[in-house]
Amino acid sequence: MSLLVYMIAYLTVIVFISAVLYRFISYLRNPMHIRWELYPVPHEGKRASYGGSYMEEVDWWKKPRKKSRINELKVMAEEIMLLKGVLDNNRPLWYLTYPFHLGLYLLGAFIALLVVGAIAQIAGVSIGPLTAFTKLIGVAGFILGLIGAVGLFWRRFADSSIRNYSSFEHFFNLSLFIITIGVGILTWLFVDPNFNMAGTFVANLISFNLAPIKSQLFLVQILLASLLIAYIPLTHMSHFFMKYFLYHDIRWGDEPNVNNPATQAKIAAVLNYPVTWAAPHIAGHGKHTWAEVATFNPAAEPEKPKKE
Repeated sequence: MSLLVYMIAYLTVIVFISAVLYRFISYLRNPMHIRWELYPVPHEGKRASYGGSYMEEVDWWKKPRKKSRINELKVMAEEIMLLKGVLDNNRPLWYLTYPFHLGLYLLGAFIALLVVGAIAQIAGVSIGPLTAFTKLIGVAGFILGLIGAVGLFWRRFADSSIRNYSSFEHFFNLSLFIITIGVGILTWLFVDPNFNMAGTFVANLISFNLAPIKSQLFLVQILLASLLIAYIPLTHMSHFFMKYFLYHDIRWGDEPNVNNPATQAKIAAVLNYPVTWAAPHIAGHGKHTWAEVATFNPAAEPEKPKKE
């Protein structure tokens, strides 16, 4: 059984990395999106404070653009670390989703610390302070993650305004988190109070030392954690890394199409897609491509046949 657990753990890493790369590549291969025109755009710097843009300048297309990366990082940090969008627009939900996300952040840090500690252990370096810090982060992550997952599950079940928009997948995902984190807490309480067993397991993975695992509860924890880690990037929960594209490429993507052959090529490709909309104001014109639709003027007088 121990050998199977090690194999599943290795497979988990492969699936996770492969799924993340697949998501990235799939997005990059998508057609060019329609610009949202959502303001403010953080990299506008001072103009972002009132929702302005570079287009308000005279002859803006002749001037070099200035972008504030610091302002972008500030907005990103607020959204990632505080979930500011939820905080500002849905405070009651924030009280549940923030502990859940913060718990996941801490558990991610916990895994990273286990890896660092395992490398130090293999190298024969003393890791006393790191072990104590790893335990603190791990326990906090387990507790906050469980509180948030249970709260979100109950909110989706009890609140009809959210339940109507909740699918089976939402409840399944939260249940998987609750079970996995719950087993992790039981393992910490009764089997591995200082996470020494977890650190040794990670060290064994890195060094390919497939030593037997004696605790059945710890085996169950590893299996559940492996399943969850491999499962996350395969679902809508992949938003934790795909948000980069949502913000930088869609919400903040405001590159002008001025002497830009790459953008022009993407637009040309999209305009040549066939029209499949059934709406009368589109399909009724009998046009075959979006280029024809875009250049068609329905209010124009029909051309009269030329007399010979």
